[in-house]
Formats: sequence, structure tokens, C-alpha cells
Amino acid sequence: MTDGASIETKTERLLDLCRSFGSCAVAFSGGVDSTVAAKAVFLALGDQSIAITGNSPVEAEGHLDGASKLAQLIGIRHEVITTTELDDPNYTRNGPDRCYHCKTGIYSQIRKRMEALGIAVLVDGANVDDTSDYRPGIQAASEQKARSVLAECGFSKDDIRLLAKQWELPIWDKPASPCLASRVSYGTQIDARVTTMIDRAEQYVRALGLRVVRARYHDGDICRLEVPPEEIARLCEPGTREALVNHIRGLGFKFVANDLEGFRSGSMNRVLPAATLNSLK
Repeated sequence: MTDGASIETKTERLLDLCRSFGSCAVAFSGGVDSTVAAKAVFLALGDQSIAITGNSPVEAEGHLDGASKLAQLIGIRHEVITTTELDDPNYTRNGPDRCYHCKTGIYSQIRKRMEALGIAVLVDGANVDDTSDYRPGIQAASEQKARSVLAECGFSKDDIRLLAKQWELPIWDKPASPCLASRVSYGTQIDARVTTMIDRAEQYVRALGLRVVRARYHDGDICRLEVPPEEIARLCEPGTREALVNHIRGLGFKFVANDLEGFRSGSMNRVLPAATLNSLK
């Protein structure tokens, strides 16, 4: 529903829809989308709701602690499962359908836990804006019968941030933070060593005061840094550039590049042919 309804109307729809489920599990990453979804199902269902978070080496350091604190703030029951995507060669070979295999595996694990708990419905945090980008994970969610309640009720990303602010959720303006595997060039094998290098490179840049950064991993040699265009010059300041290069090369990269185009979501998809993007949306 993209009918221009007010945020109040969309919120009423959302809570009514969640109530209709009777019981609900949220695939909970601790990002703004899944946090709003978790808050909604908790308001609607109370003790008949649960947030389930995957503990994975492809998530940034602090991911699990952040999700736990948010679940505690909301009041929703929270469980953690250990994910196994790095055991799946369909995932680790890192083809264009990587996210499909990741979501399929994680949602299958969540479903098993739901069955043990007697939970009826699985919810994810997808919104209406997600359908305009290359998101093979959406197909996996559909196959796993996950309900995208935010999208179903007409919520855009901006709507979600507004509602998160109204609900006094501290992550309302948190930058998007997809899994670390999204930084790896297609066809380059994914393992815990690679994702650790990426995570530590991004941590270093954030410690410089930049909130948004992507350390793109190319062929095991190149770290291509993407930051907002207005921040690019900061990486080249005297002293900063040399320290940055030394630190990132010390992580295992051979070359460090400052991308002059700046940060853009999904930049790795640029190498994919249009036919692939259209077939896997």
C-alpha cells in the first residue's frame, strides 16, 4: 500500500495486522527496520512475540550486543541462534544469489525454533523501498513464508525512521549496516578471515568520526573505501592518509583505495548484467 496514508494510519494498520497473527517471531538484526518490526509485534502481541537474532561471523563486531540491548529496551523476549551460512558452499562461493542462500538458511533455522515454541508467524523488516533494489533475499523470505509487515502496511524507509523516532528507539537514525559479506566482490570466496579484515577496516575509519563507511574487498588485494562524498577529503588529510594505509595494509590488504565517487548502497552490483539483476529481484 503506497497510498500516501499518514504515519498514524500506517501504524494502526501495522498493529492490527500483527495482532491478527496471534503469535509472532521477528528475524531481528537490530537495524532500524527489524527494530521497528519487533516493537510493533511486541505492542500488538506482548508475551506471544519473540525476536530471534543470528550470531554470525559475517556481522560486524558489536552486532549481537546491540541487538540484545534493543530487545531489552523494547521488552520483547530475545533468543540468539548460531547461523551456519559459512558451511554452505552455495553461500561461500559468493555468487549473485548469495543473499538468497543466506536468508534461506537463517529463516529455516528460525522456523525450527518457532516450531519448538509454537509460534505461528515469521516477520522480517523489509519495506516498500526494498523492492526497488536488487534483493535476492526477498525471494528467500517469500519461500520461507515470512511476512514483510512494514512493506505490507506501506512503510518506506523514511516512514520507518519517523516511527522509530516517535517510539523513542535510539537507532532511528542509525546508518544501514548490511552484513559484511556484501562488501566482497562477487566470485571471491567468503570466510571468517575476509569478514574480519573488512570489519576491522571499517571500525578504524569509524573511529576517525565517520558514521558511514564501506570497506569493499576486491580479489583479496584491494580495500576500496567508500565514504560520503563530503567526507572523502578527510581520508586524505596529512597524517590521516598514511595512518589509514598502514593500518589497513596491516590487516592483510595489499592496496588501499579511496573511492572518489563516494558511498552508494549496493555498489558491488554494478558489475552484474541487467539480466541477472532482473531475474533475481
